[in-house]
Amino acid sequence: MHAEIMHSGAFNDAPAQSELAQQYRRKNRGRLLCLCALLLALLLSVCADLATGSANYPLATVIAGIWNPAALDASLKVIIFDVRLPYALMALAVGGALGLGGAQLQTVLNNPLASPFTLGVAAAATLGASLVIVFSHFLPAWAVLAQDALLPLGAFTFALITTSLILLLSRVHGGGSDTLVLFGIALLFALEALVWLLQFMADANALEQIVFWSMGNLSRATLLHVAIVSSALLLCFVWAMRRAWALTLLRSGAMHAASLGVPVDKLSRRVLIEVSFLTAVALAFVGTIGFVGLVGPHIARLLVGEQHRYFLPASVMCGALMLSLASIASKSLIPGLLIPIGIVTALVGVPVLLVLILRRRA
Repeated sequence: MHAEIMHSGAFNDAPAQSELAQQYRRKNRGRLLCLCALLLALLLSVCADLATGSANYPLATVIAGIWNPAALDASLKVIIFDVRLPYALMALAVGGALGLGGAQLQTVLNNPLASPFTLGVAAAATLGASLVIVFSHFLPAWAVLAQDALLPLGAFTFALITTSLILLLSRVHGGGSDTLVLFGIALLFALEALVWLLQFMADANALEQIVFWSMGNLSRATLLHVAIVSSALLLCFVWAMRRAWALTLLRSGAMHAASLGVPVDKLSRRVLIEVSFLTAVALAFVGTIGFVGLVGPHIARLLVGEQHRYFLPASVMCGALMLSLASIASKSLIPGLLIPIGIVTALVGVPVLLVLILRRRA
């Protein structure tokens, strides 16, 4: 009799399991469509970015020129491919890097406020780059010529030191993810004070460079810089995608993930080091840009959910799209004036974050 009941229960459960499987497949198809829509939005945004500037060009002309560069006249070809293309591509690379870093931090720390900016990693990168800028005149001539390499190296070194200090303080004093975020916020203010001190000590040329850095600006981007940031993003994205299932399990709780074989502490340390590297490289050539790494992952989470094999690509594309749209706004808000992109992301990021918070509470 018991066997018959068990058999009957299994038989009755089969249609329900089939329906659940169909719902899961439909949900995944919806996530893929969402990723495709984000990719299309990115392509349109890049074209709009190339068309926007001190001289605006019709979007159709820009798209036709990208498709067939030989059809463009010489001056327009130089403006689009030599001036505006590095700017637009750097917005994608930096935005994608910050989005990926923020998504991973919010996962391993299980804190919606975690991002490279709120943990002080971005401020540490700014301090490292500022030290290179201020003391570069003490370096030998060959080192000054290699400043493009020294800037990201200094930024990464201080970002990694800050990450290590946060981990050390958390381990010594105990506490969970909230403690890490509080330590990060405390270090953020201390690091910003040190940057202000360097600005006070710097000469006029170094001060101008530090101010440029602290506001965030894409205007000095080159294709070489784009290649460096894109390579770092690709490397870290591949690393993160290989651990997508472990990160997804981590969202259900550290204890649950550990019971299923996820090395939680080891994974968290590696993510923090990887995000430090990614943030330092991303900000090394454009300066401090806030809110993208915080807001981008939240938008991605609303679109595709928590499954990280979709959430991580969506976070990259949402971050890239945010910074690309901010790039367009920085050239459009005041005609003839290029507003530093860090100002635009802060002005736009605050209301977007408030909307997300209110939506989450609802």
